[in-house]
Amino acid sequence: MASFVVILGSFTLKLLLSEGSSSCYPRLNRFSSPLTSSPYSYILCNFAFLSSPPRPPFNSSSEPKSLPVPNDNDTRPHSVTDDRELMRRAVSILETSCNPTPKVAFMFLSRRSLPLAPLWEKFFMGHEGLYSIYIHTSPEFIDEPPTTSVFYKRKIPSKVRNICIFVIQICAIFISKFNSILQPVHWGTASMVDAERRLLANALLDCANQRFVLLSEACIPLFNFTTVYNYLIKSRQSFIGSFDDPRVTGRGRYNKRMWPTVSLADWRKGSQWFEVNRNLAVEILSDEKYYPIFRNHCIPPCYVDEHYVPTLVNIMSRKVNSNRSITWVDWSKGGPHPRQYVRKDVSMALLNQVRKGFNCTYNGHTTSMCFLFARKFHPSTLEPLLRLAPALLDSMN
Repeated sequence: MASFVVILGSFTLKLLLSEGSSSCYPRLNRFSSPLTSSPYSYILCNFAFLSSPPRPPFNSSSEPKSLPVPNDNDTRPHSVTDDRELMRRAVSILETSCNPTPKVAFMFLSRRSLPLAPLWEKFFMGHEGLYSIYIHTSPEFIDEPPTTSVFYKRKIPSKVRNICIFVIQICAIFISKFNSILQPVHWGTASMVDAERRLLANALLDCANQRFVLLSEACIPLFNFTTVYNYLIKSRQSFIGSFDDPRVTGRGRYNKRMWPTVSLADWRKGSQWFEVNRNLAVEILSDEKYYPIFRNHCIPPCYVDEHYVPTLVNIMSRKVNSNRSITWVDWSKGGPHPRQYVRKDVSMALLNQVRKGFNCTYNGHTTSMCFLFARKFHPSTLEPLLRLAPALLDSMN
């Protein structure tokens, strides 16, 4: 059985990397290299499936010089399927003819479905036109929520087309039993940052998106949509944790091979869950100088998702960063992973402690509203969270 998976994986890899002109198996041009031991893991795990009908591949020589502005009423994910082309188009989108109403892009990085989706449905309800949703999942996950859901057809486009999906689905059947052969996207490796960049690029293609927040399937909102929207749209800074950690888990992860492009003095650490404005999002995607250094030399126990964006912002855009995250995580127990909250842990007292129990600076003024989102919440917390939703998402709170 294992031999069959290897053979099928080899077949799939040859097709996806083919130089041929097949419309099903386009040549794979990726903007980063895999850091995994298996050649199949990157192919199978950095794709999110097409959620709109396939279109002809983009041809830069035949396309008009000025890219069309997206229709404000068209909320479907874009269908650019080549990573390099996606990045190029994302950073060249013009805002001059855009809808004057700014939107917040909510970018979900998830392995499979969003188990807390019903809570998010309540959060988004009634605010159409003020937000966009983008979801990056593991490639073997192709299920869709009900057509009435705000998450329906929100998975970002892929290089993979219809027949390719069938081949990968066959491989996916064996993933749970042969994880040593086909590995998912690994938290902490460059494949994770590749997924984040792909989410940013897709969101940038909509010129109305002005703020970009990265979330996981374990995140919850701490305030109602209007409060979150106003907080982000009116902010003069972005929200990225970026600090100099002298410990072995900070400076100790620095690789001397990064010098002189990245020095130890530049080196920073921070939360993976960032929020950025449009200009900073473009800077992150435009970076071709620093990301290759991290991709090649930040290897576990150095974790790219904890160091790349914090260090890049420290080097290039320190003044526009608030130097804090707006997603709360409980690290009080220590160890490599934060605390995960389960059903019995959820209470309004816990949520209010996070909502109002801290002080920080916002637009030059001290405030107790420092966190807009929180993690890590287990799927079992959905029922108690829904019971608390009226109080949590009340417009007066």
